[in-house]
Amino acid sequence: MTQLTTAERSKRNKCLQIMIFISGLIVAVFIISMNTGFTKLAPLDVIRTLLGSGTKAQSLILFEFRMPRILISILAGAGLAVSGCIIQSVTRSPLADPGILGINAGAGLSIVLFISFFQSQQAVPVFTLPIVALIGAAAAAVLIYVLTLKRQQGFSSTRLLLTGIAVASGISALMVILTLKFDPNQYQFVSTWLAGTIWGSNWHFVLALLPWILVIFSYVLYHTRTLDILKLGESIAIGLGVPIEKNRRRLLLAAVALAAACVAVSGGIGFIGLIAPHLARRLVGAQHLKLLPVSALTGALLLLAADTLGRWMLQPAELPAGIIVSVIGAPYFLYLLAHAK
Repeated sequence: MTQLTTAERSKRNKCLQIMIFISGLIVAVFIISMNTGFTKLAPLDVIRTLLGSGTKAQSLILFEFRMPRILISILAGAGLAVSGCIIQSVTRSPLADPGILGINAGAGLSIVLFISFFQSQQAVPVFTLPIVALIGAAAAAVLIYVLTLKRQQGFSSTRLLLTGIAVASGISALMVILTLKFDPNQYQFVSTWLAGTIWGSNWHFVLALLPWILVIFSYVLYHTRTLDILKLGESIAIGLGVPIEKNRRRLLLAAVALAAACVAVSGGIGFIGLIAPHLARRLVGAQHLKLLPVSALTGALLLLAADTLGRWMLQPAELPAGIIVSVIGAPYFLYLLAHAK
């Protein structure tokens, strides 16, 4: 028993060390990101501004433009990663991701339709965006779930993946058709969103996303043991007395809501929910009490680094974070697909 306790303590310490290490990387990229942009701010200027000794121009650049975007990158990356982790565990498919399955596309379509009713982005009621996105994402998820279920064969992860890809393609095509009727400003927004640019760039977007992340993540952490059991398979879950369909639907709804809220303020960014859980699983294993926090930190680091790199590479122009993530995510998806059993 003492040896087992020592082993568990060692695993716990390893997980804590990994979380501290990733958090340190996030802080490092955070500092680099605050110094990255068209207007240069020296590291000492950033420190002085954070301490309240900067000029008005420096405070405006740092607190009103860069800081909200950085925080949205961190929150959205964490949310998308946790959403992907839940979907992978519930469906038992290592290829599952809210972007690949069409959930992000459904959320994006509802956001685009909603914003098209306003003359400018400044007139959009920001705090309603996650709710609007949830409607579209939920509709896409229900469609995919219904099409995936077969009367005699039940739930199939392979069928889920293929159905999700088909639905995502259809929604993307519909979105492109709708843009033909938009004015130049609306068309520019849709193009920006589809490319995966972090378009929410003020504190209202941060406050609109933060409650969704905190509430849903807390709910999922409370059900980590259920996720562990569902990961083992339907027969084992039934043997342990777990109501499969009830828990599966609740957790999928949480994953959909999390992805929708992130997409509502960050744009159409895919593959974070695919890559981050796989990297976290390699680091800390499949136990969800450890896997979910590490996935969140990994997703936050990936999206923050991608957005920072996108703002640095083609200055004064910007390369959307979604494109940088896709450059990494698409080959990784093909690799997983080639090695899928």
